[in-house]
Amino acid sequence: MNVLQYVNPLQGTASTFRFSNGNTLPLVARPFGMAAWSPQTDEAGKGWFFHPSHRHFEGIRLTHQPSPWIEDYGHLTILPQTGPLIVSATKRSSSFRSEDMSIKPDYFRVKLQRYNALLELSPTERCASMRMTFEATQEARVLVAPFAGESSITIDPARRRLTGYTRANSGGVPENYAMYVVIDVDCDLDVQACGVFDQDFNASTSLHEAGNRIGAFIGLNVPQSGEVNLRMGTSFISIEQAITNLTQEIGSKSFDLVRAEATQAWEETLNRIQVEDQDEDKLSTFYTCLYRVCLFPRTWHEFTDQGKKVHYSPYNGQIVQGPMYCDNGFWDTYRTSYPLFSLLCPSRLGEILQSYVNAYKEGGWMPKWSSPGERSAMPGTLIDAVFADAFVKGIEGFDVQSAYEGLLKHACRAADDPHLGRKGVRAYQAHGYLPADQFHESVSNTLDYVYGDFCIAQLAKSLGKTEDYTLLMNRATNYAKLLDPTVGFMRGKKADGDWVEEFDPIEWGGAYCEGSAWQCSWAVQHDIVGLAESMGGKDVFLARMNELMTTLPVFKVGSYGFEIHEMSEMASINFGQFAISNQPSFHIPYLFAAAGSPAGTQFWVRKTAKELFSSAPDGLPGDEDNGSLCAWYIFACMGMYPLCPGVPEYVIGSPMFGRMTIHLEGGKQIVIEAEHNAADHPYVQSVQMNNEPHQPLFFTHDQLMEGALIQFGMSDTPQEMQVENKHLPYSMSLRIQSEGK
Repeated sequence: MNVLQYVNPLQGTASTFRFSNGNTLPLVARPFGMAAWSPQTDEAGKGWFFHPSHRHFEGIRLTHQPSPWIEDYGHLTILPQTGPLIVSATKRSSSFRSEDMSIKPDYFRVKLQRYNALLELSPTERCASMRMTFEATQEARVLVAPFAGESSITIDPARRRLTGYTRANSGGVPENYAMYVVIDVDCDLDVQACGVFDQDFNASTSLHEAGNRIGAFIGLNVPQSGEVNLRMGTSFISIEQAITNLTQEIGSKSFDLVRAEATQAWEETLNRIQVEDQDEDKLSTFYTCLYRVCLFPRTWHEFTDQGKKVHYSPYNGQIVQGPMYCDNGFWDTYRTSYPLFSLLCPSRLGEILQSYVNAYKEGGWMPKWSSPGERSAMPGTLIDAVFADAFVKGIEGFDVQSAYEGLLKHACRAADDPHLGRKGVRAYQAHGYLPADQFHESVSNTLDYVYGDFCIAQLAKSLGKTEDYTLLMNRATNYAKLLDPTVGFMRGKKADGDWVEEFDPIEWGGAYCEGSAWQCSWAVQHDIVGLAESMGGKDVFLARMNELMTTLPVFKVGSYGFEIHEMSEMASINFGQFAISNQPSFHIPYLFAAAGSPAGTQFWVRKTAKELFSSAPDGLPGDEDNGSLCAWYIFACMGMYPLCPGVPEYVIGSPMFGRMTIHLEGGKQIVIEAEHNAADHPYVQSVQMNNEPHQPLFFTHDQLMEGALIQFGMSDTPQEMQVENKHLPYSMSLRIQSEGK
């Protein structure tokens, strides 16, 4: 099934610092590939270096940027040029017609008006094949322009080769870090027209130079056909390894063969889920979201001549055996991306998890936000949930004992470096929460620690760590210490036990991360029943949920001091205080089902997915963040959601396609059918699994992995339901009761 045709890499790219429609890049890459490519239209925009409204092209950019807020590393641009040598990004840029730029996951093409040249590119995992077609063959060259930081260039005309490195980065790297590159050209070089340029754009005919932001221009003796092919290899290990990568992945392959292999790689990946629908827009949105999910985390390891898997460690600066993945914020992706990987690619997930064990062994602490090493960008240590979810689902391929050791370490020990582990561990152990008068974002961090403790406890129990399990499960109830029943929200509490004064539920910042009490009071996925009881019972809880979804989307800037983009995005839609633009709100609409009111979940999930997602440049309701937002949409379409990663269950929602087939690794299938037109009937009237009535409001992971036929009877009106407690999704309260604790 040809599904690549439905993918639009421009999705979410119409974004700015002040307002995110995705904050994405139009990446040309292999699934989970180490090297990705994007057109650059505005170098001065820093993290926002591409916008679909721009009409000037500054070069095709080798990028490893996971987010504009994290910015790039190991980046450089390639540009074909004719006429006078001009190297600064703004001055060298060429206009292009919108119809003359084509961006697909497997292929990039642009016709440059100024230079009468055509640039094409197709990627491999760590390399790229480029084809340049010049209408004028005189004064033709290729520019290789790195970014700020030490770089080195060597041009070897006899071998038709450029080699070099760049240390350009935005943080998260050891001192000896470098991205190495080799470029082979299939035509003779014009030696007199080759040379280097420096950070001030001064050019010379030297063929070797090192310094800050040293770039290169390669003069070409273009053949009569006008066609010149470049083959580019990259490595984070060495120039020799870059050459090895180029030989292994491209070698003598033609451009068209490289593209055909890239196409096949994406078709195989995307066809793991096949959906049937007459609505081309829905197909485009679905497969574009699936493409985005399969870009991150990035592969970081490489293969030696002997086929050994090795990597440069961004944690200790050494060359180490084994896998490594990076460019991931676990605060974002634990909620949706990793649970989706457990269904679609469990073998790769096991390798990814082993790479995080390797990161722990190499750096001494589990990663929190890797790009490529620790960036420590968000609260908590939500890699806890990533490991727990995989463990309870039986994912293999990683060292469980070492993983547990690393997780328990940051749960119980303070790091000397504040960027590592959990901040305020001793205060958390002493109070059961982070005091708001001592720690920024105290509520958000505390709730993430509490949930993280629950997740680590799942490993402790199975590994026979009884004392650890008891300690962690007791700490998993600490959320109650911050719930103020007089206001019905989580609230900052000081070290002396008093609440922070002047509480306002619409005031952002302070004790909350990228939200207010409205968005940040529900991060108790592991104990929804306990949370509801603490708020006054199920009816009160559901009333609060309805109020959240329907109240005015107003806010106060609070400690931020200005309107951050998440505030703007929430205020721009009519979904109350449900800020789907940001990850803490992802699970909120599924709380209706968790409390026994599935119609509320079905209505709000369907409304959100239908109204706020598309494949257009403005087609996402907020930061996409390494596949997390797009994975939310995939689960919405499937009609289920991993409400509590660390528990192998998926809460039932509202499927959006008439038929969906998920191809599992072992050859089995999950077939999801929705009776009637799923687009017009959002409410679930009945569920059958394998032709038997299914009463619970959730599916288990084991049920799905055994292969399943799930049939939804749909309706255009909500169904009144009496739900037994045993049919509710998992809650810690019920588990504790059942174990007699």
